[in-house]
Amino acid sequence: MASGNTLVIWRAQDGRPPSTNGMTFDLRNNHPVLDADDTTDESVDFEGVMPRNYAGGGVTVYIHYCDEAVAGVLIWQAAFERIGDGSQDIDSDGFAAAQSSTSLTVPATSGNVDIADIAFTDGAQMDSVAVGEAFRLRVNRDADNILDTLVGDANLLFVELKET
Repeated sequence: MASGNTLVIWRAQDGRPPSTNGMTFDLRNNHPVLDADDTTDESVDFEGVMPRNYAGGGVTVYIHYCDEAVAGVLIWQAAFERIGDGSQDIDSDGFAAAQSSTSLTVPATSGNVDIADIAFTDGAQMDSVAVGEAFRLRVNRDADNILDTLVGDANLLFVELKET
């Protein structure tokens, strides 16, 4: 993993499902997870404030997940929404274009955790989120992507936002 400051860490239970196609909360051996379906794109939103130690460069989103199957390929997506100071009416969504992970071959053992990474350049890919501004990060399983062949739920455990 690249060097840089960890800016925010979210747990599964910190997420909020959007009004449609939201990931569902579940427990796996008493570990909180969010289930992302294999037939429909499902998302979850995490809220935060960009920490003061953010130097203004690119960031990488690390998604800690496991799966219920033992074979297949999975694709995650993430997108930023700058709430900022007067930059977003919170009565509507305004996410920047989603960025995608590479095609991830899931662990061969159900329940083994893997970590996906999605890189963002500063500026438009991050919806121009700046130091001290509120934002949301939407994480989505791209289940309708022809390359996502994982049958069964993907289980999201943690999301880390790190400056790269």
